[in-house]
Amino acid sequence: MVWFVGVGKSSLGELRSRGILRGFECSGETELIALVIGVGNHRSGGAIAQELMDHFGGLPGIGSATVEELMAFEGVGPAASVRLKASFELGRRCILSIREGAIRKVRAPEDVAALMVPEMRELDREHFKAVLLDTKNNIRKIVTVAVGSLNAALVHPRELFKAAVGASAAGIILVHNHPTGSPEPSTEDTELTLRFVKCGELMGIELVDHIVIGGDRFISMRERGLIA
Repeated sequence: MVWFVGVGKSSLGELRSRGILRGFECSGETELIALVIGVGNHRSGGAIAQELMDHFGGLPGIGSATVEELMAFEGVGPAASVRLKASFELGRRCILSIREGAIRKVRAPEDVAALMVPEMRELDREHFKAVLLDTKNNIRKIVTVAVGSLNAALVHPRELFKAAVGASAAGIILVHNHPTGSPEPSTEDTELTLRFVKCGELMGIELVDHIVIGGDRFISMRERGLIA
């Protein structure tokens, strides 16, 4: 149910009050978006929120939209678009923090996939992340080492091992996504993995695995036999 398409500040005030009294989990998705946006110029937050939901196909689409794409809608100015992006980023980090707390030790590639696939499957650019491990394969830290284009990301050993040294990591699991949806490693992925294995041997920091994510699927380079 849409409570306030075509209405203004009073309905937003009622939603705020209802959220405070009953909790915002009782609010619908469109209502929550409207609360973040507030009231646009001559348009209600509810009308704008519904338009955004329809155009982008729901929350994942809105969360992936750029500030510029959001500002293309009447009533969504710089402040509202930044608030939207910030709210989605906070939600993403909250989910990641909970997930990291649940998975603190890596025993198999499936552990890394359970941790990283939900975060990386919807990304529209290649992201390289490093799961940094201690000597007992406990996760010390997860860092982003490179962000690229639709089908490529330039990741340098310097950036990867700088992060590992800074975290006093004993091992690294490299993780990157394929926005195409196929997790099949490319020739460049294979060459990159072999290069990082050699760098790790020189640095005394083991490349434990390199996992490629495509949609909800993943491939482990170690299970493929590329990493001994």
